[in-house]
Amino acid sequence: MAAHAFKHLFTPLRIGNVTVKNRIFSTGHDTSMPTDGTVNDRLVAYHKARAEGGCGLIVMQVAGVHDSARYTSHILMATTDECIPGYRRVVEIGRQNDCRIFGQLFHPGREIMESSDGSTPVAWAPSAVPNERFHVMPRPLTQRMIDAIVEGYGTAAARLRTAGIEGVEVVASHAYLPSQFLNPRINLREDGYGGSLENRLRFLREVIASIRRHVGNDFVVGLRISGDDRDQDGQKEGEALEAILSLEKDGRLDYFNVIAGSSATYSGAIHIVPPMIVENAYVAPFAAIVKANVSKPVFVAGRINQPQDAEKVLASGQADLCGMTRAQICDPALAGKAEAGRLDDIRACIACNQACIGHFHLGYPISCIQFPESGRELEYATRKPASPQRKVLIAGGGPGGMKAAAVAAERGHEVILCEASDRLGGQALLAQLLPGRAEFGGIVTNLSREIELAGATVRTRTRVDRALVEAEKPDVVIVATGAEPYLPDFEGREGGHVVTAWQVLKGEANVGGSVIVADWRCDWIGMGIAEKLARDGCRVRLCVDGLHAGQALPFYVRDSWAGILHKLGVEIVPYARLFGVDGDTAYFQHATSGEAMIFEEVETVVTSLGHTRVATLEDELEGWSGEVHLIGDCATPRTAEEAVLEGLKVASAI
Repeated sequence: MAAHAFKHLFTPLRIGNVTVKNRIFSTGHDTSMPTDGTVNDRLVAYHKARAEGGCGLIVMQVAGVHDSARYTSHILMATTDECIPGYRRVVEIGRQNDCRIFGQLFHPGREIMESSDGSTPVAWAPSAVPNERFHVMPRPLTQRMIDAIVEGYGTAAARLRTAGIEGVEVVASHAYLPSQFLNPRINLREDGYGGSLENRLRFLREVIASIRRHVGNDFVVGLRISGDDRDQDGQKEGEALEAILSLEKDGRLDYFNVIAGSSATYSGAIHIVPPMIVENAYVAPFAAIVKANVSKPVFVAGRINQPQDAEKVLASGQADLCGMTRAQICDPALAGKAEAGRLDDIRACIACNQACIGHFHLGYPISCIQFPESGRELEYATRKPASPQRKVLIAGGGPGGMKAAAVAAERGHEVILCEASDRLGGQALLAQLLPGRAEFGGIVTNLSREIELAGATVRTRTRVDRALVEAEKPDVVIVATGAEPYLPDFEGREGGHVVTAWQVLKGEANVGGSVIVADWRCDWIGMGIAEKLARDGCRVRLCVDGLHAGQALPFYVRDSWAGILHKLGVEIVPYARLFGVDGDTAYFQHATSGEAMIFEEVETVVTSLGHTRVATLEDELEGWSGEVHLIGDCATPRTAEEAVLEGLKVASAI
């Protein structure tokens, strides 16, 4: 699709008294970058990259409106004037790049994840109804607390306006406090805030009125709301639409930003950051219903990761503005590339969730496994030209070697990337064969394009050994030779029918009808192999040497996969350590008690017991006079994230 084909994506949009230059926006998303409740250098640099990349509107992450709104230890707070200077810095970045900047106003209600000191804070909600995911029993809001929080929304909005922010968005999505008031299954109040829709809307109307009272009518005020919480007790589309239409009649909002999901439950939370098994632009149909019934602009997000998808949403009249958040984490220059017609150069998000929301849940600043420069703009925002320019030989064409090749060549080094097989990609080529993981192969496509643009030389079917190194005479060798399946000694390993997950994915093993998956890694491989074999008609028992299946995975990937395996009838056994195999019986030990766990009628044991580094080249180069660096699994086996990051680090330093 050429740039001129984007007839809608690059047209301006008027929102209240603000004009956005195009229809691409970055939704409010927590970055885990703030350290003291205010905007810091890292967050400014993060937003600068997206503003410079052509984004039309950045909605900054949530800002707490009351001290009880601290749902994480790294939330922004807008409760004092200390927030103003930091916001001003982002506004200036936006002004320099014709990018509009809005802020989110937030109170989580009962959705409290953590505190700053590890103790459990008091959570406030409309009623004493607990949530499922964080196991929080809230305290019912008193009238005094309601009044204080409502006033907090107004004073917070005033501070953001003082800082130059051009609009604020009330977060009534994902079962946060305003949504808790709207939901009749969560709001059990018998006063003026509960019962009828009019009463349940009272809190949100008071919030909007407070904001207008503090910022006036010439300032943009929008609402973010989940159309469907996607859980049993959550808000449904009809209820959300009814609330939206009532607020539309009030005439006090400038836009509606619709999304899906709920923080309160495992099933609903998946939709906060939907993994790759969720279809693209899946919230757009609800946005279309809203757009057909309101006069104000409608925003939508939810797995819109390519400009072509956004154009379709806009062209079909489903929405006016498309949130492309992870897409711009993966490629901050997405908008500019699309407008210039450089579609092949766009690094498409694969929705792996590993370094974006995965980092957030671990309390670390967000990034991207494909583009680790994201979130690390202070260190890697610009490529420093190589001085002196050197000859660099890279052994291994997996994601780590590919990233190293692209970055080193872009800096001006002469780069030769050698891959022993006939294709670049390494283990990513296997990962994409797992059910629902085909999109993971996009990392290979994207890194291949980066290599092409940087001008590195690629040689496939070329194994690097010392003789090749001495013939090529490089100044630097980067070893990225990866890993292979680890298969420790255990009773019956030779005589029993034991195969590795790699053999199953490559079609090299006939597993029969009854399978045990021995999963030490507790990651994608064990769950993916279990799903594949269950769909092939096997009886599958997934024995994990951990607390639960997917323990090492980002929450939303794990939780969605757990639901799939349950539907397929896969039996999951935690705390199971492989001990041995004898005929049609597999023996495990309970990881804490040491007691035997015996499984009968087993035709095949499929192992996912980790990997062992392939380090023969490192040994061969012992005593060689040049510079040698190891990255990725050949340093020690981990994931694609570490391999790509180390490729970036080494190639940036040589």
